[in-house]
Amino acid sequence: MRRHDLDFLRVFVFALLIFYHVGMVFVPWDFHLKNNVIYDWICYPMWFVNQWRLPILFLISGMGTYFALQKRTGKQFAIERIKRLFIPLLFGMMFIVPPQVYVERLYTNQFTGSYFNYLQDKAFIGGYPEGNISWHHLWFLPYLLMFSLVLIPIFLYLNNHPDCKFINYIKQIVKNPISLYIFILPLTIVRILLEPYFPVTHALIDDWYTISNYLMFFIFGFLLIIVKESFWYTVEKYRKHFLVAGILSFSIMIIIPYNHEHLFIRYTIESLLKCLNLWSWILVLFGFASKYYNRETNILRYANEAVYPFYILHQTVMMVITYYVIDLEWTLGLKAPILIVGTFVITWMIYELFIRKWRYIRPLWGLKNN
Repeated sequence: MRRHDLDFLRVFVFALLIFYHVGMVFVPWDFHLKNNVIYDWICYPMWFVNQWRLPILFLISGMGTYFALQKRTGKQFAIERIKRLFIPLLFGMMFIVPPQVYVERLYTNQFTGSYFNYLQDKAFIGGYPEGNISWHHLWFLPYLLMFSLVLIPIFLYLNNHPDCKFINYIKQIVKNPISLYIFILPLTIVRILLEPYFPVTHALIDDWYTISNYLMFFIFGFLLIIVKESFWYTVEKYRKHFLVAGILSFSIMIIIPYNHEHLFIRYTIESLLKCLNLWSWILVLFGFASKYYNRETNILRYANEAVYPFYILHQTVMMVITYYVIDLEWTLGLKAPILIVGTFVITWMIYELFIRKWRYIRPLWGLKNN
């Protein structure tokens, strides 16, 4: 049975990307283009969203894998994943990402000339950041593809043995709102052991913390959906309790400084608190979505199909607009709405006019043919 609340959450979290990536232009954190004025206070809402936005996407992807395997063999699923993930990735690296790198090179005075000249001379030489070949924001696709293919044997076994001891153990865990937090233990261990030594690169190679962290969320998603209503009953019933836990843990993260002299203890405390916080907010989102948004509407049906092309295209549109406004002497209250609305409207127009209705174009954007 399809869960429309998962469709809603998927659309909601991907929609946040426009706001998040616009925010990256104005905060001190490293990004491809930066505004001429930086606003430190924006870091707090950005930090809040950043805690759970990617973990919940990998969770939802793991849940989607369960549904996909109900009507496909392992081979069919692998072929479908390659079509839906690798083809858009390759297309994006060839046609969608190059304009982003181009405006960045213009901004940093590393290239002068037209975009046509850039494509001829520079676009496909060397790996980013020294070179110009990159998948930029599309890094999510190769990671998801790798997880999907590698875990096929395990997921097939679990799918074919829904009453095995391990699944029954998970069913018992998810019935209790407190025991649900056992999932933060492996997340905390991985964060402590790997995060300090393997900074996030999204380059796939040597990105061991990112791979291990999101791989677990992907697996958790499959496990939580395979136990069916046991999980949904708990998150819906105790959603307000999880909300309190999320508010308290995030407040503590903001208020309490971590100045412990012993590095290992500091990382342990920080890691445990971060995992507690992000897991609480994930449970909050699942709980409220299950309660209020587990129903299909025409808007949700349209948005659920549009969200993948929006994800692929939005950052390129935003970066091009950003290049022309970041050095203008305008306020944040003017620039941010221009970037947000401009990105959404232009992306939607491209989707509606040049993607959605074109049978042979749709697979390049990860869409099935009608």
